[in-house]
Amino acid sequence: MAVIYTDAFLDPKTGIAKFNSVLTKLNGEFQKTKDEITQMQTRASALETEINKLREAPAGAPINQQALQAKIDQLDQLKKDGQRKAEDAQAAYNRRRQELFSPLQEEIGRALEAFAKAHGINVIIDAAQVPLLYAADNIDVTRAFITEFNSKNPATASASPAP
Repeated sequence: MAVIYTDAFLDPKTGIAKFNSVLTKLNGEFQKTKDEITQMQTRASALETEINKLREAPAGAPINQQALQAKIDQLDQLKKDGQRKAEDAQAAYNRRRQELFSPLQEEIGRALEAFAKAHGINVIIDAAQVPLLYAADNIDVTRAFITEFNSKNPATASASPAP
């Protein structure tokens, strides 16, 4: 019997290198969309500032209600568009994440099975998923598995192609 901490697979420095490679690829694919959403948020903040300035005109100064309402309408539309874009981007990101990570998870599953057989291990418990009260250090195979996986499966190996 052995214990493994699969959450350690995601560590950028000591985890499975392919995870970081795939995550970098995924984030790169969505960087433009993320930047667009950030720009929309920046424009919305600037509009809110303009609206507040119009509302806080000095006492007795006339307020251009049409200009104020136009900016409020523009802000409302920008917020709606930004929210829609963010929701669509999140859904697309989640779909693409699944596309990219599913093959890697299957590969890791096969490698873990081969690792267990090669080391005479009959049961491996994922301590990241199952609460453990105690596990001796000598049954923790996390580092050994990550090291073996990384040596046999370099991060430069081809990942799933972009759609």
